[in-house]
Amino acid sequence: MTSNVAAFAAAFAALYAAHQVADHWVQTQHQADHKGQPGHQGRIACLTHVLTYTLTGLIALVAVAAVTGLPLHSVPVGIGLTISAVTHYIADRRTPLRRIADALGSGVFYRLGAPRPGRDDNPSLGTGAYALDQSWHVFFLFVAALVIGGGA
Repeated sequence: MTSNVAAFAAAFAALYAAHQVADHWVQTQHQADHKGQPGHQGRIACLTHVLTYTLTGLIALVAVAAVTGLPLHSVPVGIGLTISAVTHYIADRRTPLRRIADALGSGVFYRLGAPRPGRDDNPSLGTGAYALDQSWHVFFLFVAALVIGGGA
């Protein structure tokens, strides 16, 4: 019998690894370039990214279960992956995350390292927006793993 603690740890490890792969390898350049844009094109790009992201998480969970015998229960897995998917979409649309950062007094950090208006003088991952985006995702992976592990 698997303890909830072990199930949480295994779920978190699987979701975290899947996050790294899905956000940086599975995501297409088109999705990355357009997911934060306003309008239909941005919403579709973000939605397709979140769908492949969520599928990657599910594959990782199934792999862990197959190799370790971790019991997965469909309702907690479904709820956990839904939490991850919805919160990932919110962050990757960019405007909501920026507004949250502004409301919490982290707007200056969010804009740290961003190219200056009209210039492309820092095309890198080393921005406050990226750091806040990734920490948001990891926190909600933690929440998802709690839900999934709690169902063990």
